[in-house]
Amino acid sequence: MTAGFNTVSMGTGRKEFNPKKARPGLEHYFKEAGQGSIKQINDAENVDEISIGNFMAARFNKQANLPGFAAYIDDKLQWKPSISVEGACGSGGLSLMYGIRSVLAETADVVLSMGIEVQNTVKAIYGADILAGAGWFQKRKNGHAYFFPGQFSDRAGAYYEKVGMDKARAGMKQWFINSIENARLDPTAQEYQNQVPDLGALYDKFKPNGAAFVDNLTVLDCSKVSDGASSILICSEEGLEKLGINKSDAVEVMGFGHVVRNITNDPEDLTELQTIKKAAHKALEDAGITINQVGTIETHDCFSIAGVLATEALGLAPDGGGADYVAAGNTARNGAMPMNTTGGLIGWGHPTGGTGVHQAVTIWQQLTGKAGKAQIKISDDRPYGMTINMGGDDVTVVSIVYKKP
Repeated sequence: MTAGFNTVSMGTGRKEFNPKKARPGLEHYFKEAGQGSIKQINDAENVDEISIGNFMAARFNKQANLPGFAAYIDDKLQWKPSISVEGACGSGGLSLMYGIRSVLAETADVVLSMGIEVQNTVKAIYGADILAGAGWFQKRKNGHAYFFPGQFSDRAGAYYEKVGMDKARAGMKQWFINSIENARLDPTAQEYQNQVPDLGALYDKFKPNGAAFVDNLTVLDCSKVSDGASSILICSEEGLEKLGINKSDAVEVMGFGHVVRNITNDPEDLTELQTIKKAAHKALEDAGITINQVGTIETHDCFSIAGVLATEALGLAPDGGGADYVAAGNTARNGAMPMNTTGGLIGWGHPTGGTGVHQAVTIWQQLTGKAGKAQIKISDDRPYGMTINMGGDDVTVVSIVYKKP
């Protein structure tokens, strides 16, 4: 993968965002993100296929048939195969998987993989109803008004019972602090302009209150409603040669896991992200490495509890030990396993269909030394990066392992 690009993650938290003023639509993000990658190769002619990850443009934007926007990005993409894929918040990961499989099938040497979502088109409560489509909608009438915060509030509540509320929230608090501090280093992040001096004190001011929001989470535990898009090129070795790109500017895809559970079933254990566990371990096995050889991870922290539980699913922490692992600073940018180094979903933002591609762009930046102020040290004995993109409540998960050039 090479030539990654992110638009700004737009929403509350950005100074230029104003809910009462007109904002860019899908067309703007398609062109900006697509051109962002194409300008790095100078010519769109060498792109063989286009894959687009998107969740709910048909409802947020009343726009379907997204493959038709490929040629809007560049005239030279006219008449080329273009497809859109959907797996809720995991749609970006599916876009990457389409590109990887096309290259492996030798039907393409260069695939432009994109992820895009424009969500700030409706009030939050209506948006919650749209986003509930990431779960089994039959359960909507019995769920919380804010459906997905309600789902992960239940997970947090079960975790409180398992390890104790104070211990759990200490880990969730540190996850929030890490997210905002990392986002402040990436100019495209939604929380880039966050200047709160004491993030820990801010977190402590907010207490879970079911009468105001959900029982076991506060708004600081939640990812943002975001507008944005990301793009990256997935290439064969021949494709890199066509583009004139040196391997030192690309990351090698070493393995992947794509796992989906039955959406009509409740999770077997609310304190376990079983699908993430299976997908991540498949990816590691495919790559022929262990988690201890990975230098940095981008995981799907739609809620802080998801970040904590992911450390256990990945085997970084024992069952019930994720909160302590995070609270001890292990997932911070200078910790034992740096995670979400540009802020993740809580800090960078969560344009749902775009998140998986954004994760890949972040790993590409980190492994090739292009992350700017957000750059961390990637050691030669841990040259791998990993992404975990989750759709719904641990339903559709794509995990990919990448290697430093």
